[in-house]
Amino acid sequence: MVKRLVWLVTLLLLAIGTFAEAQQREKVFRIGFLDPSTPSGMAVMVDAFRHELGKLGWIEGKNITIEYRFAEQKSERLPELAADLIRLKVDVIVGASSTSALAAKSTTTTIPIVMTQSADPVGAGLVASLARPGGNITGLSTLSPELTTKRLEILKDAVPKLLRVGLVRLPVGGIGQDLQLKELRVAALALKLKLEEIETQPDPKDLESAFQTAKQKQVGAIMTPAGPFFFAERNRIVELAVKYRLPAIYFQKEFVDEGGLMSYGVDYDDLYRRAAVYVDKILKGAKPADLPVQQATKFEFVINLKAAKRIGLTLSPEFLARANQVIK
Repeated sequence: MVKRLVWLVTLLLLAIGTFAEAQQREKVFRIGFLDPSTPSGMAVMVDAFRHELGKLGWIEGKNITIEYRFAEQKSERLPELAADLIRLKVDVIVGASSTSALAAKSTTTTIPIVMTQSADPVGAGLVASLARPGGNITGLSTLSPELTTKRLEILKDAVPKLLRVGLVRLPVGGIGQDLQLKELRVAALALKLKLEEIETQPDPKDLESAFQTAKQKQVGAIMTPAGPFFFAERNRIVELAVKYRLPAIYFQKEFVDEGGLMSYGVDYDDLYRRAAVYVDKILKGAKPADLPVQQATKFEFVINLKAAKRIGLTLSPEFLARANQVIK
């Protein structure tokens, strides 16, 4: 009788364990994706994020649902979009910029937040420190200010006798742009370059007037800060640089893929893949406060010789030798 009772209890415990495992397997987690730009502009980054999630076993429609919220270049909408994700009771929020992460942070102190590309998460007030984030936020940092000054140096090396550089920027670009501008102004003085700052509204239609102004100011080359608006409008920006025959350096290789002259910066695909790894850890029970913020580790310098030929720019063999990739 005792043996039979033990056997029944064992079967019951096994059944409970199997049921619990099945429930865990069948649970569909909800991920919120918050971005200040547009779905089409960020499609390549979203694909990298989703692909890495898939490699980790997270499949949309099977065990995860991703709620995408894009502000369509209107950053003032981010708080309401973040609040919408909170109402949906998402399990984690992916903030695809410092402004997105800040909007999410101001809305919740409990739902985990993974930032994909913050220029200075400590300076922005997102985390207490990189090693010990604290709170409900972790993710990746891009080192944008330092890389922006490096791009200016490369631009001077590429364009003989360069004296004036046009910097197309947003009137209000958030803490990421502010940090980059601060570094660029100092770097321009050190390099003896005149930095012509030209404002453009976060509207694709305003970009051409910015390039017209740059041409009127007789700049010898052009660049933009790193940011989601400029990335989303990369095709139009590249077209305008060719139209006005202005050498340009960009912050992501995707600009060069669209026909741009050259780029130097972080491998953003890598950042979004690593953000997916953080989401995986959090969905499996890790706490953001225990996951150190990681800095970018992969950098790329890409040159497009076809683009150089289109604007009549000759690049020396020594300069070309510095690139990770030269498109001929």
